[in-house]
Amino acid sequence: MSTRYPAPDINDLPDDIKAKVLEVQEKAGFVPNVFLALARRPAEWRAFFAYHDALMLKESGLTKGDREMIVTTTSAANQCLYCVVAHGAILRIYEKKPLVADQVAVNYRKADITPRQRAMLDFAMKVCQKSAEVENADFATLHAHGFTDEDAWDIAAITAFFGLSNRMASFSNMMPNPEFYLMGRTPKSK
Repeated sequence: MSTRYPAPDINDLPDDIKAKVLEVQEKAGFVPNVFLALARRPAEWRAFFAYHDALMLKESGLTKGDREMIVTTTSAANQCLYCVVAHGAILRIYEKKPLVADQVAVNYRKADITPRQRAMLDFAMKVCQKSAEVENADFATLHAHGFTDEDAWDIAAITAFFGLSNRMASFSNMMPNPEFYLMGRTPKSK
């Protein structure tokens, strides 16, 4: 994990954070670098992951794949290597399309996605790059694709939250775990 800020030793973490990190390791088979990198500041770690979970794990009009597509697309616009690679891996798994994460990271307008997903990403990118220019017409476009105002809030909140994440990962030189690069690209062996 090449970073400007050394990660704390897992055994030195507060019990609640250590338990969560070990839970993630059990599920994923490795510890994503973000979990240890941010653990150097326990109060901020707790706030970050509480907000992450509130956005990414709740019931919503957005699928898990939609949410990861927003993260991958806007993280690419923010040039965040860590988030593009990590969330691109999760996107490939949720969508079961090995190419889609690379496509949306490079140019979502040419990606193999639905018109609904395109409208969602158009809105997310406007929030990402020109949030002061969001207007009622943007909501009308979302509504035409079946999104509610609450869905629009979710799209905007995910975009904004990961804007924070992108900047923290980039300035600290957080590198993606090697495991992320192959996840979801090839079928699992039986």
